[in-house]
Amino acid sequence: MPVIRSLNHLNRQYPHPVLTIGNFDGVHLGHQALFNRVKHLAAQAKGTSMVLTFEPHPVRVLTNQDGPPLITLYDQKIELIQNQGIEVIICLDFTPEFARIEPEDFVRNILVDRIGVKDIVIGYDYRFGRRGRGNRDLLIEMGRRYGFQVHTVGPQPTADGRIISSSLIRELVMAGQVEKAPQLLGRHYRLAGRVVRGRDRGAKLLGFPTANMQLVDELVPKSGVYAVRVWHEDKVYDGVANIGFNPTFGDVDLSVEVHCFDFDLDIYDQKIKIDLIARLRDEKKFTGPEELADQIAQDCRLARQLLEFKPT
Repeated sequence: MPVIRSLNHLNRQYPHPVLTIGNFDGVHLGHQALFNRVKHLAAQAKGTSMVLTFEPHPVRVLTNQDGPPLITLYDQKIELIQNQGIEVIICLDFTPEFARIEPEDFVRNILVDRIGVKDIVIGYDYRFGRRGRGNRDLLIEMGRRYGFQVHTVGPQPTADGRIISSSLIRELVMAGQVEKAPQLLGRHYRLAGRVVRGRDRGAKLLGFPTANMQLVDELVPKSGVYAVRVWHEDKVYDGVANIGFNPTFGDVDLSVEVHCFDFDLDIYDQKIKIDLIARLRDEKKFTGPEELADQIAQDCRLARQLLEFKPT
C-alpha cells in the first residue's frame, strides 16, 4: 500500500479514485465509518480506495502552537489506516502556504487535476480550504462541474449516545477512563516507547522487575496503576503499569513502569507497546518499600483477574 508524500507523484494514474479527506487523529470508529464507505464505493465501481491526510496536524500550523496532544503520531496513524484496507494513502505537508489555498483551487488543482477523483466521502461537519470556507455545498456544486459525486457520513454515536470524536477520546484518556476507549477507537488505547534504564528499584527493592518506558506518545493517561497488555516483537504478555511520579520515592519526572507477568527477557533498549485495559487505582504515597510491594502484589492479582476475561 503506497504512501504518497508529494503532489508530483499524482498524475491521475488510479482507476476511479474514491477519496476521503481529513486529519484522522486517532483513526477512531467515526473515521473508520468513512473508510468503510470509501471501500464500498470503490468496490462497486471497481475503483481505488484512497485517503488524503496531512502532516503535521493543521491546528499546529494555523495557530502556531502545539495544540491538543495527538492520539496517534504519524507512523501509527498511517499503519492504522493501512490496516483498514485502504489501497492508497496520500499524506501532504501542511504548511502555511498550503493553508492559504482557496477551497475552489484545492478541489480543482488537487482533487480533480492531480487525483482525478470520482467519488468523495466526507463527514457531516467537514470543512476545508482557506479559513475553512469550503464545505459540503461547495463540493456538491463543484462536483456537478467536474464530474464527481459527494457522499456524506453522519455522526457516529457511542453506546451512551455521545458523538465519537478525537476530543472525546482525549478527554476520556486524560481522565483515566481507558475502559471506554474501545467504544470509540475500536481498540484499546496504546502507548509505545523504548525501554530505558530506570532506578533499579523494581526487582532489587520491591521484588517486581519493571521495564521503564521512554514514551513517544503525546497523549498520556491520568496518573495511576493500570492493567495492561504488553506487546514485544510478535508476542503479548499481561501485566501492570504505573504511570506517574512515584510519590513514595519523591520523584519529580513522569515515568511509565511496566511489570510483565511470567516474563524474564532482557529487553533494555528495545521497543514495546502497551494496551491500557483498565485503571486499577490512583497513585499513592506509601510508608516505604514494604508497604508498596504489598500493594503491587494486590494490583497484580486484580490485573490477572481482569485480564483473564478480556480478549487480546
